[in-house]
Amino acid sequence: MNRFPMFSPQLLVTFVAVCEGSSFTRAAERVNLSQSTVSQQIRRLEELLGKALFDRDSHQVQLTEEGVKLLSYARRIIALNEEAHDALTGPWRDGVLRLGMPEDFTVPTAELLAAFKREHPHLRLDVTSGLSADLHHAYRQEELDLILVKQRRSHLPRAARPEPLSWLDSEAHPAFGQSPVPLAVFPVNGLYREELFQALDSLGIRWRVSYSSSSLAALAAASAAGLGVSLLPTGCRLPSHRVLGDKEGLPPVDDFELALFYRDNSPSFAVDLAERLVVFCDLKR
Repeated sequence: MNRFPMFSPQLLVTFVAVCEGSSFTRAAERVNLSQSTVSQQIRRLEELLGKALFDRDSHQVQLTEEGVKLLSYARRIIALNEEAHDALTGPWRDGVLRLGMPEDFTVPTAELLAAFKREHPHLRLDVTSGLSADLHHAYRQEELDLILVKQRRSHLPRAARPEPLSWLDSEAHPAFGQSPVPLAVFPVNGLYREELFQALDSLGIRWRVSYSSSSLAALAAASAAGLGVSLLPTGCRLPSHRVLGDKEGLPPVDDFELALFYRDNSPSFAVDLAERLVVFCDLKR
């Protein structure tokens, strides 16, 4: 007998549909069930766990703390279920390759990935973009097979190259002269955030976070528009930016790199893609 209750994939699919649609009605349309059946399945899931997943006192579909926890696991269980099915019975008989990379590399590498996929038509390629810290975590949890990330020079990668950074401000609407200085930064645990804070603290400059986003493109646009000073890869500089530096007393930040990771036991197709990324990104071993 199983020590723990088994999650029904159908119940989890319904639960995720309710969460993502913020509505039992929209969830019913999405999973092709009646609204009453959706409600029954959510109740069955709550009875299985012995915990409420939604706040019944709210006029909106609002998750409880336990519901938030389950949502992450539910998505992973559904994804693994689909992956196993595709790898064993679907068109992806060569398996699945899970690649993680920063947002700003997803568009530039599209042609490279398309060429790779044409040579491996029976391989499913799952690409995840996000913060480098999150990609590192997923890789350590073996949820990703190959990652291209930005990091301080600490973990030893397969290949890497320096990632020059620049202090960026708006040319038309400077933020640096304001007090406190508004900043445009990644969320907590995002790259470059602490380096920016520490540099301003060391200069005795008062600051405040005025804009936060996990999107690199959004941060570049925000700083160019005058929403705040930002520390970003030099390649993100826009024509409407001005670059800060020695004149403002801001130090160079030169200990970051673009790094590639994959495991020793990686299949040949993962190594093949890794080699293509090494060339494309001009990485050094």
